[in-house]
Amino acid sequence: MNNMFRGIFAGAAAYKWGGGCVGTVLVFILIYTLLGHCLESSSSNRPAFCA
Repeated sequence: MNNMFRGIFAGAAAYKWGGGCVGTVLVFILIYTLLGHCLESSSSNRPAFCA
């Protein structure tokens, strides 16, 4: 279920911020990867952008 919400959020952001077909795909991949990294890493080992 977590991946579904991650995909929905990344898709919405890509739709909003993407500039054309390739830009939308790149934004989706970037946000999907960042969300997965933030959500799956332990709290003591999170990067700075994962508030």
